[in-house]
Amino acid sequence: MGRGRQPQPAATALRFTAPAGTFTARRGDGVVRATGIRYARAERFAPPVPEPPAAGVVDATSWSPACPQPPAPELELVVTDPMGELVADEDCLRLSVTVPDDADPGSGLPVMVWVHGGSYVSGAGDAPAYDPAALVREQRVVVVAVTYRLGVLGFLGGHGRPANLGLLDLLQALRWVRENVAAFGGDTDAVTVFGESAGADAIAHLMAADGARGLFRRAVVSSAPLGLSRGRARMSDAMAAEAASLPATGPVAAVVEAQARVAARARRYGLAGAMPFGTQYGSPPLPAEEELEAAWARSAPEVDLLVGTNSREVALFVALLPPAARLARTPGAGRAVERLVRALTRRIYARDAERLARRHRAAGGRAALYTLSFGGPGALPGAHAIDLPLLFPHRPTWAASPLLAGIPWEEVEAAGREVRRVWAGFARTGEVPADVPPFLRVDRG
Repeated sequence: MGRGRQPQPAATALRFTAPAGTFTARRGDGVVRATGIRYARAERFAPPVPEPPAAGVVDATSWSPACPQPPAPELELVVTDPMGELVADEDCLRLSVTVPDDADPGSGLPVMVWVHGGSYVSGAGDAPAYDPAALVREQRVVVVAVTYRLGVLGFLGGHGRPANLGLLDLLQALRWVRENVAAFGGDTDAVTVFGESAGADAIAHLMAADGARGLFRRAVVSSAPLGLSRGRARMSDAMAAEAASLPATGPVAAVVEAQARVAARARRYGLAGAMPFGTQYGSPPLPAEEELEAAWARSAPEVDLLVGTNSREVALFVALLPPAARLARTPGAGRAVERLVRALTRRIYARDAERLARRHRAAGGRAALYTLSFGGPGALPGAHAIDLPLLFPHRPTWAASPLLAGIPWEEVEAAGREVRRVWAGFARTGEVPADVPPFLRVDRG
């Protein structure tokens, strides 16, 4: 078993009464948490159906289960005990709300809805690596963490099955937030979606999605692999053909076990095959690929955007491949590896972040573009996911990470306070504060 966070004793329980029902929460660590709340249900390979209001009092003191997913040994190399005590359950359409311990329904606090990453195949909203307590305590915001369907269950359609189910899950979660978050002290007119990696990619696509209008006012898109999002139709079709025989009922373990076989069909499709599962254009709620930019333009005046990348995203993936890591430490070859890191970081992440910011501004929206380069001796400065321990400083998870090697935890905490201040400031105002830390470069347009 892992070493995840445990529910607080029942003596600390509180209640929130919202349109969706009355929820028993728990106080601890300077915050109050209502966890594992259903926002929808779904049959396998079917769209989500909103959860009706609950009768009676709902116990919201258990973590949201994770979507069933194959093992991810690479996560164990980056974080300690990445899933903690979370269980996996196909009935995973849940969210958790964390508020300052003195919040009440009239507080009107900014709301930040977290969409986790993991290449659309791994992770969970309540994973310890995303513990929002520090962000909530320091910045007096409400954080809602969403768990949604992944992999073949959530991000592969075709051959008679709907695509983008995980994206539809997120839309349903945002509808729940709009209808209920005021009861937890949140301001429904100040909802910011924020996410990293695949979570950020999902947010960028929510900005173009049918049915998303009015569900959020601001978006933080961090390290989105938008360079892999186009030209995927043939790859997705090949994967869908492989997945067509997967059962729509019965034990989910057989579906999860088959996911590697389905993903293997993507290998012949070049760089896009590095993230085989993802959004599919032309299937609800997304427009056809050729209509994507027009859809983004329509939403731009209504959504403030903070978009950016870390300076050396691909350095993490080099470090996780032993032959490449050894090569990177060789003086002559190391320089060539570094050039490759910079080139692929631009190709997969930075170039399209810049394009998104430019298009957003041209269409009448406000957009700030950032580059984050935090790191230190022996660590992986500017690597993919280096922003996560800054936003969510759960020490048991992050202290031993190679991302932070050689960096005293006190420096991580100090840098994290700055990043949390900037992110929460954007959530309040739609603008990046004038004073930002030296490792964060911002183009305000």
